[in-house]
Amino acid sequence: MRAVFYWLLKFVLLGPLLRMVFRPRAEGTENVPLEGPVILASNHLSYADWLFMPLVIPRRVTFVAKAEYFETPGLKGRLQRLFFSGSGQVPIDRSGATAAAGALKTQLRLLRAGEVCGIYPEGTRSHDGRLYRGRTGVARLALESGVPVIPVAVVGTDRLAPPGKKFGTFTRPFVRFGKPLDFSRYEGMSEDRYILRSITDEIMYEIMQLSGQEYVDMYATQAKERDKQEAKRAASEQSAEATGDDERKAS
Repeated sequence: MRAVFYWLLKFVLLGPLLRMVFRPRAEGTENVPLEGPVILASNHLSYADWLFMPLVIPRRVTFVAKAEYFETPGLKGRLQRLFFSGSGQVPIDRSGATAAAGALKTQLRLLRAGEVCGIYPEGTRSHDGRLYRGRTGVARLALESGVPVIPVAVVGTDRLAPPGKKFGTFTRPFVRFGKPLDFSRYEGMSEDRYILRSITDEIMYEIMQLSGQEYVDMYATQAKERDKQEAKRAASEQSAEATGDDERKAS
């Protein structure tokens, strides 16, 4: 049922509408094999990324998602589970010690079944359009599965659906697929954190080349928190300055 709904969404219910309205473009689709397991490691500019990246290739792309999305009770929960699973998302395996371990376990199971796994190494959406430091989970997944990694860049979705907004300005999304990256030379070294960092940085470099984004050697979550604190500080200073001006006028 889940697989049937996925193809219905992609080729009948949702996909044709997205293609007609937004006319997404793609480059390098020949780099994605027509069969066999592969990891698609993409930048993450918008919540719309997971719609357009799978749309331009013939294969099903599966992402892991929070288990909570699949646990809502009642009719709403059943419809939500149907949509998320049908749109190519599976819940994180909760038997893992952490969310990261659960995600890895789920992705390994999918890859061993010959599927295509989509992953966002940054871990969260970029809040300012820049490309941030990748989490090493993608490297661990590549080493433990022995599967090649294809770097992917989705361009334009941050203008189409900017962070904090449902819709921005109309644009044609552009999806670029790079050449497969083979890390078999590091086989058996999935516990070496220096190797994991080296592999992750190589993947992020390729994504940067494809996307043209400015790279920031900081995790996106840290950058978001830093910018949030700076905005608060600037607002506080502005408020204090306005209060001082009012007091001087009153005197």
